Amino acid sequence: MSSSLRNAVQRRNHKERGQVAGRERFGMLEKKKDYLLRARDYHSKQNRLKALREKALFRNPDEFYFKMINSRTKGGVHIQERNEALPPEMVQLMKSQDKNYIKLQRDISNKKMARLQESLQFFDDAPVDEEDMEEEDEEMEAPRKNNHIVFVDNEEQVRKFDPAKHLETLPELVHRKFNRPRVETLRKATIAAPEDNHTLKELRKMREMKYKEVASRAKREEELSRLERELQIQKALQGKGRRKKVGEDKDGLAVYRWSQERKK
Repeated sequence: MSSSLRNAVQRRNHKERGQVAGRERFGMLEKKKDYLLRARDYHSKQNRLKALREKALFRNPDEFYFKMINSRTKGGVHIQERNEALPPEMVQLMKSQDKNYIKLQRDISNKKMARLQESLQFFDDAPVDEEDMEEEDEEMEAPRKNNHIVFVDNEEQVRKFDPAKHLETLPELVHRKFNRPRVETLRKATIAAPEDNHTLKELRKMREMKYKEVASRAKREEELSRLERELQIQKALQGKGRRKKVGEDKDGLAVYRWSQERKK
């Protein structure tokens, strides 16, 4: 039979057998390709260990190389020393670039925090039960410092002062800081309110998340401000002039005072 006819005849595909039912507890049956990968990995590791043993065996204890001067270990970990060969102008340029990057991040964070504070007015007008308000006050980390101050002329007006009458709204809506409709508006328009408790819980949960995010961003703003001030101090220390450390500020950063020099 010629080779062309032999290839034309359909032949059976022989496949490797799988794991037998009695040995399923041992996992999948290892095929030849799996064994090859495992064997190559094992032999490569053995060869590397052998090379390291030979290197340690023939090591010269008196050998010297220049990296010994520029590197050190701390707790068994190699720490690369800073290259002191850089000119002061190059180091000052790098410090200024770091300061500009931190300033950019502060601006972005402040814009996001401002948008969050503006969006909080849509969550402050949701009706809340007294029990839920007590629980939220305990869990809320960001205090609300906004106050509505009304000035009067004498003590008698203070005693007779009625917030609902002054704001021209209902007594039930006096506690709202945003979206406080007047009585005339309530008579003319119909205001939709959440119907079920599930919607109220979702609104309270979203409001709590917003306040927590504002608090975290405010903390990040303080950290970035402290880091920016530290870079300013480092940049000032690289300049000329005699200075003296006079103490530390509230953030723990050193405060320096430069001596006055007469300009020519």
